[in-house]
Amino acid sequence: MRVLVTGGAGFVGSNVAFRIKRVFPEATVIAFDNLKRRGSELSIPRLQEKGIVFYHGDIRVATDVEGVGPVDIIVEASAEPSVHAGYGESPAYVVQTNLVGTINALEHARKHQAQFIFLSSSRVYPIDPIRNLPLEIIGSRMDFSTQKGQGWSKAGVTEKFTLEGHRSIYGATKLSSELLTLEYKQMYGLNAVVYRCGCLAGPWQMGKVDQGFTVLWASRHLYGGSLSYMGFGGKGLQVRDILHVDDLCDLIEYQIGKRLQHTIYNVGGGYGCSVSLLEATRICMERGGKDLQIGSIPETRDADIPWFVTDSSRITAETGWTPQRSIEDLFDDVFDWLREYRTQLFGLLGPKS
Repeated sequence: MRVLVTGGAGFVGSNVAFRIKRVFPEATVIAFDNLKRRGSELSIPRLQEKGIVFYHGDIRVATDVEGVGPVDIIVEASAEPSVHAGYGESPAYVVQTNLVGTINALEHARKHQAQFIFLSSSRVYPIDPIRNLPLEIIGSRMDFSTQKGQGWSKAGVTEKFTLEGHRSIYGATKLSSELLTLEYKQMYGLNAVVYRCGCLAGPWQMGKVDQGFTVLWASRHLYGGSLSYMGFGGKGLQVRDILHVDDLCDLIEYQIGKRLQHTIYNVGGGYGCSVSLLEATRICMERGGKDLQIGSIPETRDADIPWFVTDSSRITAETGWTPQRSIEDLFDDVFDWLREYRTQLFGLLGPKS
């Protein structure tokens, strides 16, 4: 079995590659990456140590993908991951990476009839309908009381939530890639599935302000540096659910070689693994020992949303999969990693990063 993991030196891709190689030790697992993301170069020796083939290529270049040769499975984990990409600058890179890159991966899957697992994003759901949900301030977070509506409830957003409205260039590229995946599945008989992932986190995520807030929050509380609550009044009440990357790997491990009933599935931590920035601060203070004076920036950026929790009941009903790691487990793992690899990580995640 030959498995191609695009974005394979990145946070998610490398974890997926490690899991597949561990479960299928005789498989040839290829981690394909252009190493643009900071810190991705740290993955190369870790991948090679586990017998994973590193292929330096660019998902935007069709001939680079073709150079991998025949494969049986493609996990499309490459992406420009920031929802703010393109604001105030050309959207070319995010479009080329997230849309053209997926087209190149789909073409490779078509030519070799490879199983195709596409990692999409909860940010395909449009911004204004999310902002217009009837949220209240309840304790240390924004939340609902007992209301529910079409495609949403306190348990989270389902696949039936409206897709009408704008969602950022990032979200549009992910939604466009989903539509193409559906068409390739229908036209060419691909065994293809789409996972709309919520926030993902865990060790080896190089968190920064616009993507990977869990690691950013933890690293600042351990290594020092400044933080600010940004948007929605600057109080830190906005909420996200977080999925430990190992839980995602559990699902991909289950998925290999199987066909599911549907194509598109929400995959996230759910309400039980949700946290506000204010709550994340408390958790990080307990583990990091630093009481940071967190700043406040009340203004809300164009792509920001006040709340998102993933309702993964569709994938759970079909497979039995549910997240096994709690928010506390996640932060424990991240802080253990930050302490163990401080020498390597401080320059990337320290106060001046």
